[in-house]
Amino acid sequence: MNMDFEIVNVSDVGRKRPHNEDSTISDSSHGLVILADGMGGYKAGEVASALAVMTILQEVTEGLKRKAPNPDSGNGLSLESNLVKNAILHANSNIYHLAQTDSQCQGMGTTIVTGLIHDNKMSIGNVGDSRMYRLRAGKFEQATKDHSLIQELIDRGLYTPEEANAKMPKNLVTRALGLDNEVEVDIKEEQVQPGDIYLLCSDGLNDMVNDEEIHLTLSKYSANLVQAANSLVQLANNKGGKDNISVVLVRIKQNDSIPEKDGVLKTLFNRFFDVRG
Repeated sequence: MNMDFEIVNVSDVGRKRPHNEDSTISDSSHGLVILADGMGGYKAGEVASALAVMTILQEVTEGLKRKAPNPDSGNGLSLESNLVKNAILHANSNIYHLAQTDSQCQGMGTTIVTGLIHDNKMSIGNVGDSRMYRLRAGKFEQATKDHSLIQELIDRGLYTPEEANAKMPKNLVTRALGLDNEVEVDIKEEQVQPGDIYLLCSDGLNDMVNDEEIHLTLSKYSANLVQAANSLVQLANNKGGKDNISVVLVRIKQNDSIPEKDGVLKTLFNRFFDVRG
């Protein structure tokens, strides 16, 4: 890669829930970010979300260590995107199996959104209504598509987004990990650019704070991702904090260092400055 990145994770129980069923995890050495929003049963949501993020972390990081340079996956997706997809599928199997074998975990499930930075790209995988947004050159867009009843009604043209949000109950997902032994994973790749900021969040943020407010807050504090993340969580809490609130922010930065593999260029660079000095 010739790009670097900065990652910030914040998760808060909110003001109404007795415990936090969200889980977030990141691995800056591999450019991996994961967020899950659990559901179902007494503390079972916590189990589902934690199992999801840990399974994906392990599967992806181990897969990256085994990969060959410039592999051809044969299905149109990069090796990295396939790692993300297969890790999410494996997490689904683990959660479903536990829910079937442990009575305290019956009916549990979790949403998932995952990003993996590689080769100046972002591989994005998601199931459910936890989201990824992208802020690029002042333009704020949702990078994932919700798997929810509201989104289905919008897609069918039965409601506008404003009407659906006003009339339909929120948090009714049409896909989640752990509810069945099979699940469909949305997976995509996109180019990243220096200055991009990616936001992963549970619906505890976007159900309380509209996209315009999220955009304004993220833009205002874009120079300090820790402050930006904390401000978004506080904004959701100020509006009622009805659910757990989790935020992961990723800033793409230009890496101006000279790669070790460019031995000739590095040697010339060092000689030039030796002479100049």
